[in-house]
Amino acid sequence: MGAGRVGVTLAETLEEHGHSVGIIDQNPEAFRRLSPDFEGRRVTGLGFDRDALVQAGIEDARAFAAVSSGDNSNVIAARVARETFGVRNVVARIYDTRRAEIYQRLGITTVATVRWTADQVLRRMIPRGAESEYTDASGRVHLCEMDTHPDWVGRSVRDLQRATLARVAFLTRFGEGHVPTPDELLQEGDVVHVLVTTERINDVQRVLAVPPRTDEP
Repeated sequence: MGAGRVGVTLAETLEEHGHSVGIIDQNPEAFRRLSPDFEGRRVTGLGFDRDALVQAGIEDARAFAAVSSGDNSNVIAARVARETFGVRNVVARIYDTRRAEIYQRLGITTVATVRWTADQVLRRMIPRGAESEYTDASGRVHLCEMDTHPDWVGRSVRDLQRATLARVAFLTRFGEGHVPTPDELLQEGDVVHVLVTTERINDVQRVLAVPPRTDEP
């Protein structure tokens, strides 16, 4: 939703990665920003209008990004995508960072405009597994950003560390770095960064990609 610079960048990047894409904007002139080679659907309408969403392919969508210039429109559209059409990966761009926590409690991942990059939104729309952010000089220890299954929300950092045998270095929460205590619970939208040895990266990601075991405390 939104055919501004942000929306166009996302749409074209997703299509380049082999995904089918629909883009919605209430101004048909906005679609001129798209490359002539763009093959996705162009839908003129409001991004929170059900008919426009259906026309754009929401019923088969794996992900939805609301990146228009209005906070309220983005949040309404994101909620419709999640609650009405059951889209699992939903992200909304916001300008008012003070309202981010409210949106998170509604189950909507938000990205603040000040810290927005296309890569951040894509990361939330299409999880990519483990991504190494830092490696020590020996190449043995990595700081990795890990995708986590939604069912880890509400579990403690201690539970995660016990299940993975990895150390949580910090969380990214509401776009800010945060060092949690072992008893702190994971929240919706948290990005987990762990310290792990090279040979255990895949093992850790496999644990976090599925719900916590029922026999975990």
